[in-house]
Amino acid sequence: MAKTKHYTGPEVLEMVGQYMSESDTKNVKKAYEWASELHKEQKRKSGEPYIIHPIQVAGILAELKMDTATVISGYLHDVVEDTTATLQDVRDNFGETIAQIIDGVTKISKIQYQSSQEQLAENHRKLLLAMSKDIRVIIVKLADRLHNMRTLGALREEKQKRIAKETLEIYAPLADRLGISTIKWELEDLSLSYIDPEQYYHIASLMNMKREERISYVQEAVEQINGAIKDLELSHVDVYGRPKHIYSIYRKMVDKHKAFEEIYDLLAVRVLTDSIPDTYAVLGAIHSKWTPIPGRFKDYIALPKANGYQRLHTTVIGPDGRPLEVQIRTHHMHEVAEYGVAAHWAYKKNRGSNKEANVDDNSQQALNVIQGILELQENAKNAEDFMDGVTGDLFSDRVYAFTPRGDVFELAKGAGPLDMAFSIHTNIGIKTTGAKINGRIVPLDYKIKTGDIIEIITSANAKPSRDWLEIVSTRRARNKIKQYFKQLDREDNIAAARELLAKNLRDNNFNPAEILTPENIQETADKMHYHTPDDMLAAIGFGDIAVPGVANKLTEKIREANEEAATAELQREMLEEGHEITRDETAFTKRQKSTADDIVIAGVDNLLVRLGRCCTPVPGDDVKGYITKGRGISVHRVGCPNIRAAQLQGQRLVDVQWEDENGSKPNYDADLTVHGENRGGLLNDVLRSVNGRTRYVNSVNGHVTKNGMAQVSLSIGVKNSEQLTAIMDSLNNLPAVYDVDRPFH
Repeated sequence: MAKTKHYTGPEVLEMVGQYMSESDTKNVKKAYEWASELHKEQKRKSGEPYIIHPIQVAGILAELKMDTATVISGYLHDVVEDTTATLQDVRDNFGETIAQIIDGVTKISKIQYQSSQEQLAENHRKLLLAMSKDIRVIIVKLADRLHNMRTLGALREEKQKRIAKETLEIYAPLADRLGISTIKWELEDLSLSYIDPEQYYHIASLMNMKREERISYVQEAVEQINGAIKDLELSHVDVYGRPKHIYSIYRKMVDKHKAFEEIYDLLAVRVLTDSIPDTYAVLGAIHSKWTPIPGRFKDYIALPKANGYQRLHTTVIGPDGRPLEVQIRTHHMHEVAEYGVAAHWAYKKNRGSNKEANVDDNSQQALNVIQGILELQENAKNAEDFMDGVTGDLFSDRVYAFTPRGDVFELAKGAGPLDMAFSIHTNIGIKTTGAKINGRIVPLDYKIKTGDIIEIITSANAKPSRDWLEIVSTRRARNKIKQYFKQLDREDNIAAARELLAKNLRDNNFNPAEILTPENIQETADKMHYHTPDDMLAAIGFGDIAVPGVANKLTEKIREANEEAATAELQREMLEEGHEITRDETAFTKRQKSTADDIVIAGVDNLLVRLGRCCTPVPGDDVKGYITKGRGISVHRVGCPNIRAAQLQGQRLVDVQWEDENGSKPNYDADLTVHGENRGGLLNDVLRSVNGRTRYVNSVNGHVTKNGMAQVSLSIGVKNSEQLTAIMDSLNNLPAVYDVDRPFH
């Protein structure tokens, strides 16, 4: 990946001074100085001063030529969350608009949530709804996320993967939907480097090996295109090569099941012109020189993408008979393609303006996204449901279909005629009886393809079928169908819910008569925040809430009692096997030592303790334990999949910690995997590096993966996590090694 710019405070001020007025530049400087003072005692996980982060965020926003309010918000985006400053302090110093932007990007922290997933979803919902009021909220957040991804290496591996996955699922698609490709591509490449480092570095290595060949080929193509368009006598035409991003190549390899060698368009040629007529003239000249490949021409000028993206895109049989991808667009289209919504908020177009960016002031692509967000919020049951809709409907791949009158509708990939009918109008969806695609009658479960001409057939007497819930793919259509049945027959839904609950309980060996008492149903309805039991049952009947979730709530007390009985039985079995178990209710900490003196366990004394071989925890690691039947406490690293599996199987988790964080012996087993290029001497270098830092090497295994990369697996003995980290750092510094991790088996 290309090196990114690292800004200093003076450099950012110099950048904004090039396009802002003197008074606005002074306000930016004021924000920089205030943020520096508030963050002066703070450090990032990497150990560097915290103020470096706001400087980089402001620098990214200045590169986008954002207005004064946005750049100031980049400096101040963390002050409310991480310093003593309040939102009122921001308002007093910099005004209401900037305070609103800061509030939009500030996480919710004062509310206790049942799970981290719930809190994360609430934070995302707050952010996206704030974006609907002022689009600059999300632009600041994207800049914030971009710098966090650039410095993600300072965090532990589990957190790296979680943040990278979140970035790939929410923030990169959001940048794409807003047309900010300059941020989108970097977020995708960075995310891939943490989620699948082996593939990322494999592709990067292969691209580097063929770099000279590709550059030579593209230079030849550029020269020939310049020759082909010379007779057109166009002014201000730029022709240059553009490298493909690693993530886009990765997606082609995964989606189309192609090897790297089968992907030819690793580099595209881009042509920029002054006007739309010039783009079509250039296209004609290129097609006259080289034969176009059928099905590979796309006119995104006549039919732009929903995010405002416009260009002519063709693939031809280029020099040496090899496929050549050519993109043609105007200079203005290029600006919009790179910066999207940000281009509409560039300071040069809003000189001196810090006014609130209302929905009416935003570009069409922003409006499309905002409208979708507001619709999803209106119909969502909770934050998690809302985010499911965002990632499922709003950020999914898109298809474009036409009505017989030529109107264009943008739909999520996988949508069918019913999804389109409900996107046109709710009443059309409800009255749908069938559909014609390109003049031919198709079933309602047909999957729409881009370019389809769709005619929805309706009848005044038609009514939805409950089967439609299984046919539609978009959240909007599903919610509209549910609302119809919700209103249709409440009593039938309540009766259906009782039957469904009774069946679920019988399937799980519970007696429905004992569980479905008025008192228990009332208590469960209260827990799930329904006004009345009938409201909860009606919600089950029309499919608003899942039956298993309610059944679990209804049986919660019985299951807890059974679990306590099972734990007591386990303790009894252990006593019979000769393990003494005592409880000390008066001890201040209520902790006990294991027989090995390695682990301290909350609750009981003298239990057998095993360190999990699946994750090889060592002193200093964050650990968790669970009770196993007949084998004591199994201790694992936090993040180990077996902890989650134990939870799902109903096993009881216990809090554990190391008696001595520095370790009581020198040879705790630890597993490592080294990933790198397949070069001569790599295995010897790995062994030399490890032997220099521990004398306990249990096993070494090296092999070449199917992608041609080297992988070395090691089992070693260490005293604690500090020693293990030093070994991993040493291995990471070896030539051609791109990653060292602690695997979960």
